[in-house]
Amino acid sequence: MGNPEFAVPSLKCLVQSDYDVTAVMTNPPKQMGRGNKERRSSIDAQASELNIPVIHAGLLDAPALINQLKKLTPELFVIVAYRILPKILLEIPSIGSVNLHGSLLPAYRGAAPIQRAIMNGDKMTGLTTFLLKPSVDTGDILHQKIVKIQPDDTYGILSEKMSLIGSDLLLKTIKNFLEKKIIPMVQDNSIATTAPKIQSAERIINWKDNAVNIANRIRGLNPKPVAHTTLESKWLKIFHASTENGTHKSAPATVIERTKTKLLVQTGEGGLSILSLQREGKNQMDIQEFLRGTSIKEGDRLGT
Repeated sequence: MGNPEFAVPSLKCLVQSDYDVTAVMTNPPKQMGRGNKERRSSIDAQASELNIPVIHAGLLDAPALINQLKKLTPELFVIVAYRILPKILLEIPSIGSVNLHGSLLPAYRGAAPIQRAIMNGDKMTGLTTFLLKPSVDTGDILHQKIVKIQPDDTYGILSEKMSLIGSDLLLKTIKNFLEKKIIPMVQDNSIATTAPKIQSAERIINWKDNAVNIANRIRGLNPKPVAHTTLESKWLKIFHASTENGTHKSAPATVIERTKTKLLVQTGEGGLSILSLQREGKNQMDIQEFLRGTSIKEGDRLGT
């Protein structure tokens, strides 16, 4: 059971193993864009390629869905980046339900653990496999693996890296769990932290914040949903940036250095050098290309 690209390596790993993947459950396709084209989840597309039956689940407690799953007589549910399963579903598999999560639980319970770790400037994160309960990421821990966050890691880079590491961890977990070689460990709820879904307001850059925090936010929201500001009342998405120390008297959001290859913006503390961005209605471009096509100058302000 899963939806995004993060779940794809785990599915591939399971298919290549000795286990029998009887079906994949995912969200129904959505109608997207001007042409109202059907957009399937990443795990849906991959399952179709592998000729695995796909179950498009709407309401998770719908009687028809419950009956469909019961007919499969599954021994194990394997969940990677999916939804909270109700108790009535968790009672179906004869052995249990194992979940792969992108953090070292009980840290970062929720929908956006990898993004939140980068946005918070963490140097380390990890992966956890655990037994599922009908609540957010609270089940007993089976295995964990630490993953280092590199200074240049974006959400996209780190997520891909962790999805591959996680697929191996998941396979190891299933083997050891079925062979009863794991003693599940209860999570310490007193030290739990949350990682809720990114809200629209969190995408907007607060130039009064310091440069390091802004750069981490940009990394954590790249490639989606992307941090942004405004320029001349139009959205400006920022994908990459670096920080520069130094004291300036300019107000936050002010352009303090503009050359043919550099755009340095004052923050609440330190400067932020923008490296790649996307103007409203345009394609993503590096800063040199952007500066060739704009009249932005020192003293101009972003966010207005």
